[in-house]
Amino acid sequence: MAPPGYRFLSAGSAPRGVNPFAIAALAEDGIDITAHRAKSVDDIPLEHVDVVVTLCAEEVCPVVPGSIRRLHWPLPDPAAAPGNEAARLTAFRAARDRLREMLPALWAPAIPTAPPPAAGAPDSPSSQTA
Repeated sequence: MAPPGYRFLSAGSAPRGVNPFAIAALAEDGIDITAHRAKSVDDIPLEHVDVVVTLCAEEVCPVVPGSIRRLHWPLPDPAAAPGNEAARLTAFRAARDRLREMLPALWAPAIPTAPPPAAGAPDSPSSQTA
């Protein structure tokens, strides 16, 4: 998805293991994360990081020290979604799909400070009518 030369690291403020619903949702897009492990923000080599994107919505965002550029894209935590297995997988699919929409902003010529509007949102080009 990203152009060559980009590397992405993932970490959480309270890692508890890779969620099987995350594995399933990403596998649907041909992304295999079965060998990944949950990491803390403390495990990330921040000296090699250009931008930190926090995704926390209802939960507390991690504090990242230093002069790293920070972006905040609040997404509901799919791991906190209520319901049966189908409902929880749907929450992970929604997060995956929203991130797929948002991530290209990271390699655009100018990194926006706010996430792009969701598809179908009032400010979204796809929701405007002629």
